[in-house]
Amino acid sequence: MDGSHDVPPAATVCVIGAGLSGLASAHALAVRGVDFVCLERSPDVGGIWRQPGAGERGPAYRSLHLNSAKQLTGYADFPMPDELPLYPRHSDVAAYLRSFAEWAGLLPRIELRTEVVSVRQAGDAGWTVVSRDARGVETERRFAQVIVASGHNTEAALPDPLPTGSESFAGTILHSMDYQDGSDFAGQRVVVVGMGASGVDIAADLSRHAARTMLSVRRGLHVVPKQLFGTSVDLIADAPWWNEMSFAEQRRFVEQALLVARGRLSDYGLPEPDHPVFSSAVTISDEILSRIRHGGVIPKPAIAALDGGRVSFTDGTSEEADAVVFCTGFRMAFPFLPAGCPAGPGRGAGQGAVELYRRVVAADRPGLYFVGLIRPVGSITRLVEAQARWVARIVDGDVALPPADVMRKEISAYLSRIEERYGRTEGASIQVDVGPYLRELRELQDA
Repeated sequence: MDGSHDVPPAATVCVIGAGLSGLASAHALAVRGVDFVCLERSPDVGGIWRQPGAGERGPAYRSLHLNSAKQLTGYADFPMPDELPLYPRHSDVAAYLRSFAEWAGLLPRIELRTEVVSVRQAGDAGWTVVSRDARGVETERRFAQVIVASGHNTEAALPDPLPTGSESFAGTILHSMDYQDGSDFAGQRVVVVGMGASGVDIAADLSRHAARTMLSVRRGLHVVPKQLFGTSVDLIADAPWWNEMSFAEQRRFVEQALLVARGRLSDYGLPEPDHPVFSSAVTISDEILSRIRHGGVIPKPAIAALDGGRVSFTDGTSEEADAVVFCTGFRMAFPFLPAGCPAGPGRGAGQGAVELYRRVVAADRPGLYFVGLIRPVGSITRLVEAQARWVARIVDGDVALPPADVMRKEISAYLSRIEERYGRTEGASIQVDVGPYLRELRELQDA
């Protein structure tokens, strides 16, 4: 192993990941003149947006487009090009992120094809980071601070247990992590499981290639079109008039708008949500309801069992199937972190709540920060930029954090509010509302 505990750090801060959040973090540090190095295991910057073009395994697929408007998805100091459509495709976003890294002068500070093996506290002297390059050579370095910005769609979450008969199913079983393109299933009969963002996208994509596409839905979710009243929904969420509403008023507005825009989901053969809007993640899609209405996608209830080449559903019906694609989400996994970290390993099978002060700071791990470990109802970019600027000010000594016990009280109060609204659902602890959270971050920066 190269390096030792006696070697001084090559930089003050280690940024892990060079996707949208990592690049925002690197830019915020560069603007303040903070010395840093960014470690990225892929051959280029761009995170999930470059994966489909590279044919790599990951949570992205070739039909992937932005669900948020380009005006709010691009960085504030470097807008997306005017010639791009309102919702660019993955390759356009990847090229944009690369051009941002070039414009901001970040590339010389980014080590590509470099995987982080471990991040460990080094007593009072910061953090020891072990990385492995493309040749398999491991390097150990010490940093005063570490920013984890590597995303949270990392490990495929399959149902546990899988449906009865899965082991003897004659067709293909895969997770959306391994799905690339609908043409790979041309002429096949495919069951897509799950009604989240990837589920509806993949079902719509498959419906143009497969002989029959079925969408298996256990629990109803609110399907929100990308636009309401001719305006992108994330632009609505950013509008002053929206943020002047109370939460109850916002909920009533959206529920009424959805009823006008698309009617009831039961009219499409889908289960009605068992919860009010904004009490769980919403599914943003312009396509899925249209594909159902055109007969391209056939709604089905939950899978009861697999048997040979057939899939049985809980309503007693069964269908022949060549493949089942489980779009059942991801587990947040940061295996390089020490056990017991707020988002590290050892949080149990249910993952548990992510306990971070202001959704960023590890209260009991000085010098460890998370940027982008949030799930907003709206575009994430402004929030990530605000997080990154705040962290850069903390790192630079411009902002002082409160004592650990004060941070723990804020975390506890936040998680109590989240549980009251969302229940104890996995991933609820990283849910944020764009307007209120952005105000909170701006107030922290101005403090």
